[in-house]
Amino acid sequence: MGVDAITSPPTGSAAQRIEAELRRAIIAMDLPPGTRLSEQEIAAAHGVSRQPVREALIGLARTRLVEILPQRGTVVVKISTRKMMEARFVREAIETAVARRAAEAFDPAARVKIDDLIDLQQKAAQRNAHGTFQRYDELFHIALAEGAGCPLAWEAVSDIKAHMDRACHLTLTSSETMLDLVAQHRAIMAAVDARDPDAAAEAMHRHLREILRALPKVEAEHPDLFE
Repeated sequence: MGVDAITSPPTGSAAQRIEAELRRAIIAMDLPPGTRLSEQEIAAAHGVSRQPVREALIGLARTRLVEILPQRGTVVVKISTRKMMEARFVREAIETAVARRAAEAFDPAARVKIDDLIDLQQKAAQRNAHGTFQRYDELFHIALAEGAGCPLAWEAVSDIKAHMDRACHLTLTSSETMLDLVAQHRAIMAAVDARDPDAAAEAMHRHLREILRALPKVEAEHPDLFE
């Protein structure tokens, strides 16, 4: 599968497409914490009945991005530092293991795809295109898991990482910040190419701990977005 294929619009049921779109909007802060979501308005915007919208909102509630309040509607929740830190802990445990396995054996086709993704991510960083940058960031991690032969590892991460993604979005304040993350991706792959599992795991460890360094400043600058 090429880069064009994996960056195409999401497929699936109407509920799945709406959930994916709302999730992206929540992570990008287009729907910031406290936003009330109207089933009727979302249904009208997508040209569907309210049933798939209801299913989409239930899915978002399951990942704790929204809260469904009886008789009061659905609200985008504030960023929970506690949930974010738990998500980071779980993600680090899984993805450092993925990086280690990638350094032991890696699919050549996935390796070519990753080069393309990193180049596209760097171009997005240079344009200061936050949303595009984050999408390629996610695709990098997906391709790494696929290349290591453990795509289920990403499925285990994909839901919980949303709690990190909103805070990460707030840390992308400049092209320089994003280019630092691109350099970290290149470091991970350099260790994979060198067939050095310890170095690959350590590079992933450093990459996923970047949020810890930035979090205090982000919380101080956006206290209204956090619990």
